[in-house]
Amino acid sequence: MAKVNIKIEGVPYQVEAGLTILEAAKLCGYEIPSLCAFNHGECSKASCRVCLVEATGARGLVASCVYPVAEGMEITISSPKATAARRISVELLLSNHNKNCQQCDKNGKCELLHVAQITGAREGVFEGEKTPTTIDTLTPTIKRDTSKCILCGRCIERCKNAHGIGILGFENRGFKTIVAPAENRSFINSPCIMCGQCINVCPTGALMEASEIEKVDAAFAAGKYVVVQTAPAVRAALGEEFGMKIGTPTTGKMVAALRRLGYKKVFDTNFSADLTIMEEANELLARVKNGGTLPMITSCSPGWVNYAEYYYGDLLDHLSTCKSPHEMFGAILKNYYAQKVGVDPKDMFVVSIMPCSCKKFEKGRPEMESNGLRDVDAVLTTRELGKVIKRAGIMFTKLPDEDFDNDIVHDYTGAGVIFGVTGGVMEAALRTAYFALTGKEREGVVFNEVRGFKDIREAEFDLNGQKIKVAVTSGMKGAKVLLDQIRAGKSPYTFIEIMGCPGGCINGGGQPYVREVFLPDEDADIMDTYKQKRANALYSEDERQTIRQSHNNPQLQDLYKEFLGEPNSHLAHELLHTTYNKNRKRFD
Repeated sequence: MAKVNIKIEGVPYQVEAGLTILEAAKLCGYEIPSLCAFNHGECSKASCRVCLVEATGARGLVASCVYPVAEGMEITISSPKATAARRISVELLLSNHNKNCQQCDKNGKCELLHVAQITGAREGVFEGEKTPTTIDTLTPTIKRDTSKCILCGRCIERCKNAHGIGILGFENRGFKTIVAPAENRSFINSPCIMCGQCINVCPTGALMEASEIEKVDAAFAAGKYVVVQTAPAVRAALGEEFGMKIGTPTTGKMVAALRRLGYKKVFDTNFSADLTIMEEANELLARVKNGGTLPMITSCSPGWVNYAEYYYGDLLDHLSTCKSPHEMFGAILKNYYAQKVGVDPKDMFVVSIMPCSCKKFEKGRPEMESNGLRDVDAVLTTRELGKVIKRAGIMFTKLPDEDFDNDIVHDYTGAGVIFGVTGGVMEAALRTAYFALTGKEREGVVFNEVRGFKDIREAEFDLNGQKIKVAVTSGMKGAKVLLDQIRAGKSPYTFIEIMGCPGGCINGGGQPYVREVFLPDEDADIMDTYKQKRANALYSEDERQTIRQSHNNPQLQDLYKEFLGEPNSHLAHELLHTTYNKNRKRFD
């Protein structure tokens, strides 16, 4: 790449041609106040005017996030003119903003407040009428408050970039402009898949998950037998809520914190991830042997399931009928475990700690119940768990490492752990499918071909003479490519894994926010590597497990012997499998 010579504050530097001033300044050690770049790069470029600087060759001040460097350019960040202009830009944003910071869920992670402090924005400089507010709290997943929106457009771009469906857009014109689904509808009345990726990139509290903390509090207060399960991806990210580096495994401290919060039992969703593999792998083999609908597609991600129902209702027979792991666990806890420990299932309250905001929506689906009881009663995201731990005064980093409750649904394998990263469900299923077809364990349990973050990954395996061609993707852009192939009758695959969030559950809509401005101790390339760091935390736990194939989980074997019978039995289908509805439309 060609180099250009520039000066910043009179100091000479050589940088790559084609960089924006904002990018070049960052590489040279300058943090220009900004509400877009170095966070996710997804915004309406230059709309906020927070990153204004002076540059030779330009007429007046320029937005550094879009203006490219040029040979001989001299850039001034700290001139009185640039400093005053940035401050005024932030003051104008604040003039139309609901400044109830104390009650805001984004308090402590608000980028608008961050740039207001840096620029020295003054209170009440611009006062007047505010844009009419819309507050949407109709979904169990996402709440929207336009009084806190700064029209940066990040959420719009994330929806397009991750899924290619563009649920959100700019509605109205001029002073009345807001970000909303079409016609300012509620999310519940739009084809939103409820993945929560828009929440992850919102710089303020305009988009947040719908909290169920009070619901869990009420269950404790009512004397319910409250138990909790934690998804694999939670342990790979929870430490970030307490200042720990991204990718730090926190399984033991997470368990210790949950125990101190008063839960009767602390379980690991990895147990039911193994259970899911037993059901799903055997379902796949049955389809292969009996001429069933192929390719079969995984069904663990509720955002992906929503997408399939909304946009590809004609292909629903391709989805595995398995419930997601946390729903399976809820069904087992209330129909098997409760009987074993002598608890009335009606008194049991199951809480799932999930990296996914869409799990809140999933637990309310009419199919997610058994014998008249909901499988799962409440879902808290990783972020919500962090809030509850802090509220309780627990010093997370000082906690000892403790183990999950050693009970009849305690054991899990390495296969269950890797569910939290894209390709993990596929890899776990292949480990068990290989054994089912060959009667022996594969010499190496790792299937590197399905790992990584490439949009679509494909591989072919010879399982005892049976050719299995597979594909893996995350985010609906890749899903659309694979689904259109199926619809056209041109899919070469036997098995496909699809996850709703790019990168899988490690990057779920309920995971801690990743903002470089709030992570001073992280690596310089953290925005490019945070998903890999979280994934590595799960892969390392897989490697530490003595047993790494789901079918070798001894307690799972006991569950089938004592209760379920065998994978895909009649009882297993009643409790662990579900149906889909191509007419499940929440919109006109």
